[in-house]
Amino acid sequence: MITRVVLDGGGFPLSGMLATPEGRRWHSLIVALHGSGMRAGYFDCRSRSGQSLLELAAELGWAVLALDRPGYGDSAEQLPEGQHLPDQAVALRTALGDFAERYSAQEERIFLLGHSFGGKLALTAAAECAWEGRLFGVAVSGCGHRYAVSPEELATIGGNENWWMNWGKLRLYPPGAFRLSEAVVAPVPSREVEEALAWQERFPRLAPAIRTSVRFTFAEHERWWLHEERAVRDLPEMLSSAHVTVDRQPHAGHNISLGCAARSYHLRVLSFFEECLLEREMVGEVSA
Repeated sequence: MITRVVLDGGGFPLSGMLATPEGRRWHSLIVALHGSGMRAGYFDCRSRSGQSLLELAAELGWAVLALDRPGYGDSAEQLPEGQHLPDQAVALRTALGDFAERYSAQEERIFLLGHSFGGKLALTAAAECAWEGRLFGVAVSGCGHRYAVSPEELATIGGNENWWMNWGKLRLYPPGAFRLSEAVVAPVPSREVEEALAWQERFPRLAPAIRTSVRFTFAEHERWWLHEERAVRDLPEMLSSAHVTVDRQPHAGHNISLGCAARSYHLRVLSFFEECLLEREMVGEVSA
């Protein structure tokens, strides 16, 4: 079941979509965070059967809360310039507190899933927010630590001139994908451009504070980030996490969840999250 939700982000509304299993309580919550120029519906694309993360995860017993980040959806009018990453992290944690109260989920096991700029937010929130042991894992796609483009190119994120950077080859997407994706496209708030330009300096400072398991995924045809083996060799060492995985998604462009590889990618992420649950269970049993 998928319903529309509006949560308190700290004096402004954060809209989104909540997917839950039919007829039973979910076992864990995935918080899905979209990239620049998109909305929460990025995770519910249906141009191909089985493509929607919300639908797939709910079928497997998960709840998925896909939120419109600050500056998008219902908060766009109040926050036309968006927010800087630390402020977005605070807004996210505030919204999850509101969610916990409304859905009696104070003890919820939480996972963060971020795409592109949403990956930056997921990593920032993992490093800077208090989770009281409830954050079990983070998965990001389309987000690394070294850009493959110049600052001038990066400053044009969201512009039509760079559509090929986000999409890649047309054959990577099902028929109708571009038409259906029009419903989830949105203007990029100016503060996100500032944050994107500052990411290569910000990430090394926040990475050591990330202690939960993290999975980075780069699409085979990713063009925004350097992701060959030598370029990401030092990435796991920058985090304090015991478990950091760097993976590639074949037959995919930057917007993985809108393409033909979406289901394959989503299943890989859910498998990683299941492993995080198992690891926490086994470590708990040993320490007990």
